[in-house]
Amino acid sequence: MDEARARDVLAATGALPGPARDARLLALGENAVFAAGGLIVKVGRDAALLDRARRELEIAGWLAEAGVPAVRAAEPEPLLVEGHPVTVWHRLPDAVRLAEPRDLAELLRLVHALPSPSFVLPPRDLLGGVERWLRLAGDAIDPADAAYLRERRDGFAAAAAALTPQLPPGPIHGDALPRNVLVGPDGPVLVDLETFSSDLREHDLVVMALSHDRYGLPTEAYDSFTEAYGWDVRAWKGCSVLRGARETASCAWVAQHAPSNPKALTEFERRVASLRDGDETVRWYSF
Repeated sequence: MDEARARDVLAATGALPGPARDARLLALGENAVFAAGGLIVKVGRDAALLDRARRELEIAGWLAEAGVPAVRAAEPEPLLVEGHPVTVWHRLPDAVRLAEPRDLAELLRLVHALPSPSFVLPPRDLLGGVERWLRLAGDAIDPADAAYLRERRDGFAAAAAALTPQLPPGPIHGDALPRNVLVGPDGPVLVDLETFSSDLREHDLVVMALSHDRYGLPTEAYDSFTEAYGWDVRAWKGCSVLRGARETASCAWVAQHAPSNPKALTEFERRVASLRDGDETVRWYSF
């Protein structure tokens, strides 16, 4: 789905207050995200995403009832327009500052205190996309590296299934990074609810530990996160397992871009080499 197709679908919905051509495109990936007036409209890539769109709206309603600051739906049900799921959201105020790790921690504490909703949340499938991403990488990557990642995937999937958590399992955000928080005039708000799951709460915490260890998050920033949350997941013996699973998925995700982007191939090779060498100090770069 390119921008032109997404705008055609947007126009057919009639959801925006003005012409679709005047809407501002904010993102184009699995969803095309448009803003106009006080609304945000997300156009899904294909009909296969309809159930996920419906669940995201259910999650938004559940969080609203629980009083968790998060994006709010303007329409309670998704539309299916010309084979594309469409959801309509209230537009958040502009950010007053960048979100910081401690803002994320405060929101995670609220989410992690919630009981399970009345509808079913899926488990967090960190490794589910590995095969598809490696297949998309094709001949651009060394077949030995692809085989190595498949072996890691299988090993970490089994190890993760056997973990004993420190925290009680339940609802998690699933992609707990400061980029999924907007700090408006009334404080931090959670955005991007598509990855909400029901699983080990530690999944949400390992993300920031990995940000510190691999992606250069300063120690002071990470310490502010653990202080605000009240616990450092690195003290849990299962941390290395969830970290290894996420590293494996992150390598495979970069691999899919290798056929068309030499920088992606370079980053992929750096990551795989560091995993093969067991060197946890090698810096990874966001891509």
